[in-house]
Amino acid sequence: MAGGVRPAIVMAMAPVLTADLFDDGLRARLARAGDLLDREPLARFDEPRADALLARVEVLLTSWGCPLLDEAFLARAPKLRAIVHAAGTVKQHVGAACFARGIAVSSAAAANAIPVAEFSLAAILLANKRVFRLRERYREVKGFRFWAKECPGLGNYEKTVGIVGASHIGRRVLDLLRSFELERLLYDPLVDEAEASRLGARKIELDDLLRESDVVSLHAPALAETHHLLDARRLALLRDGATLVNTARGWLVDHEALERELASGRIDAVIDTTDPEILPPGSRLYELPNVFLTPHIAGSMGTETRRMARLAVEEIERLARGEALVHAVRGEDLSRVA
Repeated sequence: MAGGVRPAIVMAMAPVLTADLFDDGLRARLARAGDLLDREPLARFDEPRADALLARVEVLLTSWGCPLLDEAFLARAPKLRAIVHAAGTVKQHVGAACFARGIAVSSAAAANAIPVAEFSLAAILLANKRVFRLRERYREVKGFRFWAKECPGLGNYEKTVGIVGASHIGRRVLDLLRSFELERLLYDPLVDEAEASRLGARKIELDDLLRESDVVSLHAPALAETHHLLDARRLALLRDGATLVNTARGWLVDHEALERELASGRIDAVIDTTDPEILPPGSRLYELPNVFLTPHIAGSMGTETRRMARLAVEEIERLARGEALVHAVRGEDLSRVA
């Protein structure tokens, strides 16, 4: 896109999101960077106004709820040059046809990684302090105990944390963990020992990571080869008293096997993502005292979504200046990212 040319911009996302994502300041920056053809986003491409907007759009600004961008869509958007996503993964809406046509694609996954990494760090530190288990115990006894004797190994000094997946989030978690006197292990088949060392971790095979870690934090993408990466056999490798943290995808874990391990009381878990996304009412994960279950809130929510919107607006400003995208997504990336 030639520098100094104001691109025609259309938003495509769930309308309920726009107020949280784009405040007046970000909308003003969008207006300076390009021509926002309609202040209201397209939620569907069969809306009466869609044809006129798609015929002119050069930059499509997307977020959660964007319809699929397939060949039929592209036929109606002949001038489209870039898709800028104000959220994480683009796999749900950007089809292969977009890359085949040479359309530039950008994602705010780097911005979304920040709150997930912060949540994961907090979970790791609290897990080693046995906060989740002791909260329940304190409610029972309502008095003094020698808590370190009740929970052998309590504390963060010289503990071992295993990171599964050197994704955007996994790398950020490793960086945050540098501040603590913890041993850091990394499993990622695409990372060699030298890169793992630069990330501040020791590369290790998954089975060994599970055996050696006090806390295991999952940050791998949901791919065919990662389905039930932690199956019954691997979950059984976790040492007694270990904690599993999942802020990635429920897809990675065999939940029936996980329920059995947790029901035994042998391990603990901090679970933000499940499979299915909403567990059935009868799931034991809602009730087990050694489970800290949250409703997929580790990623950008509330005020944090504006960080993603700001990144997207900055990308559009670069396009308007004729500069390259900083957070570009390539078609070949989709087979290995979340």
